[in-house]
Amino acid sequence: MRRALAKGGRVVLKVGSSSLTGSRGGLDPAAVTSVVEHVTLLRSEGHPTVLVTSGAIAAGLPALGLEERPNDVPGLQVAAAVGQGRLMERYSNGFDEEGIIAGQVLLTRDVLANREQYLHAREALDRMLDLGVVPVVNENDTVVVDELKLGDNDRLGAIVSHLVGASMLIILTDTAGLYSADPRVEENAELLSAVRDTDRILDELRVSAGRGSLGRGGAATKVSAARMAAFSGIPTVIAPAERDGVVLAAVRGEEVGTWVNPRAARLSARKLWIAFGLPSEGTVTIDEGAKKAVTERGRSLLAAGVTAVAGEFGTGEAIEVLDAGGGLVAKGRSGLNATQLRSTLGEHSSVVGGEAIHRDDLVVLI
Repeated sequence: MRRALAKGGRVVLKVGSSSLTGSRGGLDPAAVTSVVEHVTLLRSEGHPTVLVTSGAIAAGLPALGLEERPNDVPGLQVAAAVGQGRLMERYSNGFDEEGIIAGQVLLTRDVLANREQYLHAREALDRMLDLGVVPVVNENDTVVVDELKLGDNDRLGAIVSHLVGASMLIILTDTAGLYSADPRVEENAELLSAVRDTDRILDELRVSAGRGSLGRGGAATKVSAARMAAFSGIPTVIAPAERDGVVLAAVRGEEVGTWVNPRAARLSARKLWIAFGLPSEGTVTIDEGAKKAVTERGRSLLAAGVTAVAGEFGTGEAIEVLDAGGGLVAKGRSGLNATQLRSTLGEHSSVVGGEAIHRDDLVVLI
């Protein structure tokens, strides 16, 4: 599965809070320096690089005299406001020493949900890379609320990967990669060297994985991010941040961490936006016949195959399509609003007044 990255291929490097913080919760200067060195090495090998970084909230805790991450939204926002500048200052100083210019990019889900703003974000990142600037990307935790959250920076790394047309997503973490089970509690847990995004073991990890104390990430978010990247035709390497030369090993195709193989056929730019840029406003559950029509025959989703509707969504808003067991089948822009669908469950499209989701607005995710 593994392969070396061709010179010129773009890399998105994502680093989590657990890989950036010291024992007391603040930024570890040596860890930040290590990240700067990783990016510098990637660029020296001919790979324009985007850095997606966590750590703003963690960086703000010591300055505020806090030992633990706040549990309330205002507390998190204050910590992010204090810490974001400190985090960027560390990076800027580190890159300055290498003769590299870094630029901060803060994103929220509403920016990516708007198609025009999504394209502007892509153009800005492209221009930065063309000018030799290292984009340092983070979610704008200072102003973000639950309704605007991207979810986690692993997911953000995958979104940025297909925004910039990356050739590889590297997620650095505090473990050696993905394991068959939690190595902290399972003695026989095995490191997964290489997997496909469709492998069942990833579903098991996504369900069972816990979350870290300082960051929002964990094995589950890394699995989700790798699957998102796979739909963009982008391989993901999940590897240990502390290992020397880890990023060069990853781009050279060497055995390091966990390789998640991409899909052979990548989605179009518009369908990538629908699948991963647009926030989901609700769900519909479909029967087995509709599932086969959508996944095997490439048909539109008709109201006749819808068995349940959850959420309040309007026409043109994104919704997730679930099978009878609750598994994610697809995502798309609804051709009918939630009220119309609820009142006409199982009815023919001629009675309802249109398709639940037209196939041009539907992205199959299995």
